[in-house]
Amino acid sequence: MTNGTCDPTFGAVADAFEQVLDGDAGGAAVCVYHRGSKVVDLWGGRRDPAGEPWEDDTLAVSFSTTKGVTATALHMCVDRGLVDYDDPVSKHWPAFAQNGKEAITVRHLLCHEAGLYDVASLLQSSEQLLDWDAMVAALERARPAHEPGTENAYHAVTFGYLVGEVVRRVSGLTITEFVRTQIAEPLGLDGCYVGLPRSELRRVSTLIPPPGEDPMNLGRGEGATPLAAMAESLGIEISLDVIAGALGAPHTMHVMLDPESLLYPIPAANGCFTARSLARMYAALAAGGELDGVRLLSAETLARATEVQNTRPDKVIVFPLHWRLGYHLVFTSAGISERGFGHNGFGGSGAWADPDRGLAAALTLNTLGSAIQGDPRFMSIGGAAMGCADALESSPVPGASSAR
Repeated sequence: MTNGTCDPTFGAVADAFEQVLDGDAGGAAVCVYHRGSKVVDLWGGRRDPAGEPWEDDTLAVSFSTTKGVTATALHMCVDRGLVDYDDPVSKHWPAFAQNGKEAITVRHLLCHEAGLYDVASLLQSSEQLLDWDAMVAALERARPAHEPGTENAYHAVTFGYLVGEVVRRVSGLTITEFVRTQIAEPLGLDGCYVGLPRSELRRVSTLIPPPGEDPMNLGRGEGATPLAAMAESLGIEISLDVIAGALGAPHTMHVMLDPESLLYPIPAANGCFTARSLARMYAALAAGGELDGVRLLSAETLARATEVQNTRPDKVIVFPLHWRLGYHLVFTSAGISERGFGHNGFGGSGAWADPDRGLAAALTLNTLGSAIQGDPRFMSIGGAAMGCADALESSPVPGASSAR
């Protein structure tokens, strides 16, 4: 079922990936870079219910994995002196300074401390998510749910409009244009879209939702929900209403399952990627901001972007994600990468960089799990990649790419 190449020294990643394919109804792709070199590039399985094979250029809707790409765009604007993390958002977006939002900074947006997470309260219809101007106007009118900077609650959907609008205001480019011209084209990425061209729709795999009527697994019926059980084990009080409001259920899932919606950017949730593109972008970040002569960020800006901002339990995700600026911690089956950063997406996708190991990994798929964060499939692949990198560091072994 597996196609592509894998350096023999990273064979454990291929083994973990084959287990993912064996357990899923659909398909997936995985890519790993180590010290600037692509060491794993594999794909397999089925891209749609008809059984069409996953190809080397198949795109996957990757939900919140999109946030890491969107955040990188804003970091590039900071690096170019167009905006600073501690600028009030209203300095660049004057109409934002309504209803108690005057003191909200760009930093607050990026580390989920702005208190503007309740997307459900902004929506008149599901289709409003596809209307950029309507979402921007709604956020201008919104009032923060708490004093900015005092709590963190995952802005599951609103993050993309907030950060994307700042990018547009300071760069003159929409988030779709910025990602294409400033990230994808310079790095030669083969599939990195936040707002998909219609010509690329043919490449997108069909999503296979989790079973049941509650695909985001909020569990509003009887019995302990997964989120409630997790919160109880951590001694954290949660509100399912807060979580549902942030996720925008059922509006977001309704929109995301319509392929036409991919033509409109939702920069927190509907990016379409190949694993190869995500891993290559994060490989540049793992290497200090530059890869193959293309610099995305200076080392100084990257250090600021990846500094931990808070370690509180998150009001939406429940457990602490140790928010950086637009990225969260890297957690794998082999443990946590101390300085790693990246972003996972609902259903199982994810991508991250580990600067200490010079490692970057990404997984795209179409069989969705129900975990909002922490899907075991990507955790196992990440753990295998970290283990292989550690083994190489302790006992270097020459390796050459080989088909698998």
